[in-house]
Amino acid sequence: MIKQHKSIHASDSLTFDWELKSISENGRFAGYASVFNTIDNQNDIIFQGAFANTIKKNANIKLLWQHKTNEPIGVFSYMREDAKGLYVEGKLLLDVQRAKEAYALLQEGAIEGLSIGYKVINSDIDTHTGTRAIKELDLFEISLVTFPANSDAKITQIKADHMEGDARIFHQHIDRAIAIVSSM
Repeated sequence: MIKQHKSIHASDSLTFDWELKSISENGRFAGYASVFNTIDNQNDIIFQGAFANTIKKNANIKLLWQHKTNEPIGVFSYMREDAKGLYVEGKLLLDVQRAKEAYALLQEGAIEGLSIGYKVINSDIDTHTGTRAIKELDLFEISLVTFPANSDAKITQIKADHMEGDARIFHQHIDRAIAIVSSM
């Protein structure tokens, strides 16, 4: 099953929505581990830029099952902040039984949530609403979960092997185009 959706809008900023879905047996996926400017069910809101330092300094962010530190299920191959949130690409290690089970649940749509484990570095609390505005955090894990705190944080793609190289090149071109447009 392959579904393509493309749109580009240019004004003061560049917005690009692109989706390519295919189901295969390789365990690769992509999605948003966090979405900016959304108050989650913990009454937190994360702002753009909150992940910038942690992504640069921590290349070893863990992929866990349901935030269980004794159940790593895969690895991340790519991570970046964009205008929407923290975009990630990863691979479930299908030789690990829990990862194999998680992948089966993903394929059937029984689970799709992503959730982050972090320590807050810089935040403010709105005294009227009690909402914590997170400006910087130290990210140490991202979990595949049944119920994410941020309902918009979820896997958006399950990838096929033959598309991985093309997708990586595509992302590099888009990142370069965004950098050029942003510097204007």
